[in-house]
Amino acid sequence: MMKISFIIVAFNAAGSLNALLEDLLAQTIPHEQIEALLVDSASTDATRAIMLDFARNAPFEVKVLDNPKRWLASGINVALGAATGDAIIRLDAHARIPKDFLQKNLQALERGEDIVGGCVLGGAPSGAWESVLRTVDTSRFCGGAAPFRNGGEARYVDTLAYALYRREVYDQVGLYDERLRRTEDNDMHYRMRKAGYRFYFSPDIVSYHAARATMRGQLRQKWGNGYWIGRTMRIQPRCFAPRHLIPALFVLALLAGLLLLPLSAWPLLLLLFAYLACDLVFAVRGALSQETGRLLALLTLPLLFPAVHVVYGVGTLAGLLSGKE
Repeated sequence: MMKISFIIVAFNAAGSLNALLEDLLAQTIPHEQIEALLVDSASTDATRAIMLDFARNAPFEVKVLDNPKRWLASGINVALGAATGDAIIRLDAHARIPKDFLQKNLQALERGEDIVGGCVLGGAPSGAWESVLRTVDTSRFCGGAAPFRNGGEARYVDTLAYALYRREVYDQVGLYDERLRRTEDNDMHYRMRKAGYRFYFSPDIVSYHAARATMRGQLRQKWGNGYWIGRTMRIQPRCFAPRHLIPALFVLALLAGLLLLPLSAWPLLLLLFAYLACDLVFAVRGALSQETGRLLALLTLPLLFPAVHVVYGVGTLAGLLSGKE
């Protein structure tokens, strides 16, 4: 039987970690096929205590490890160094998985693939405002353009989240680049594609990702994501798809339109008109998808989408101009 090394790297995740660990206990594959590697990134809350308590009571092997450098890439590397499984998967501490998640991943891997994964859907919101924020995070117009966010038929894609990898994939391409803070997967997946590995998307594999619970938290996340795209462009520019650079190009187009205003207002007006049309279409689609709070979504999404795009784009430009590697 193939053994899975299940990795969680967490920092101050006491509020969500227990739920994911309960999901892991409920998996339908035999317990002897699971090895859990729980990496604490110098948390200041009860995260490490939760990990240790789980290790004492779990019906399979659990290793609690330390990540003194705190960054995600270094934490994954710590776990990879201790992993003994035939296949490796890493989930964020705020993710949730159904009980057949590992079983379906294994079935896809056993069909001959090296890297498999599926849909990552938004977590269940606790109210109308959180439902709006989930839409901001998952909308194809804003935060959900990646193929694993949008479903569809089984196919090969350029990247996956919460994927299962054969151990030999990491043996071939090496560890994560610890210079990177938010873009370690972009770089790693580029290196895997360059080594000849393919990412197989299976739509029957489903997991859930909880969006930031406040708009301030989402904007901080988008700024950080954009900033590290800019920084990483100086290290590994080929690891990004065109979709990652669209917000920065949008901000540059806005600045160009403003500079051209003394000569003509048409470039800026055309840009704003085109953007507004897309903004309203996706806002209406997002509002109609809400189970509750449709009016709130319709009123707020047309403002939240551009806020995310501008913050993300400015973050990318700041990263490009930071002068650091």
